[in-house]
Amino acid sequence: MTPVVGITAYVEPARWGVWDTRAVLVPEGYVRMVREAGARPVVLPPSPDDATDLVRRLDGLVLAGGADIEPAHYGAPAHPRTMTRPDRDSGELAVLAAALDADLPVLGVCRGMELLAVACGGTLTQHLPDVLGNERHQPAPGVYGAHPARFAPGSRAAEIFGPVAEINSYHHQAVDDPGTLTVTGWADDDVIEAVELPARRFVLGVQWHPEEAADVRPFAALVRAVSG
Repeated sequence: MTPVVGITAYVEPARWGVWDTRAVLVPEGYVRMVREAGARPVVLPPSPDDATDLVRRLDGLVLAGGADIEPAHYGAPAHPRTMTRPDRDSGELAVLAAALDADLPVLGVCRGMELLAVACGGTLTQHLPDVLGNERHQPAPGVYGAHPARFAPGSRAAEIFGPVAEINSYHHQAVDDPGTLTVTGWADDDVIEAVELPARRFVLGVQWHPEEAADVRPFAALVRAVSG
């Protein structure tokens, strides 16, 4: 049977045709990559209810990118540039906890990687320009930064992407303390770009956006983990 992969989504104001209302949204790139990887994509609106039952119906989980995570979840005050979506935090953290308990294969993208770190006891840097002195990881609104990343030999990230890769970043936050995750990828300025839980069937976080680059490889690796 075709594996079913859930993709976490927003509830946001949206306009199309004659309509101007709140809608459940996720960029189509995630849906397309999951489908190209050989799975059936299912969009998951944010809800903390019945997470365990939901996870039982899934074969894999993609934590999509998006807004910043509420810093209270990792014991920090909010930076002035931190923009959160509390409803999405509560829904995704519940689904992620259930997925980890069930050893469900999980891929976290950008915010999704940061959510993995927070769920595993880690912390985030809330505004990278304060640390780096530049905005190369998010050059301008809607503009992706391009830079190389390197991956730890023998890691799942290196298996998927090779020892080095050119990646497309759009984030102003980053993982600081990875908690119980293993860091397996770094940008050329040492910002953390990939994390894993090697003891699990498949738990991988990437800080960039492979779905926007039409890079199906991490999604295909998720689906292979479901099957194998």
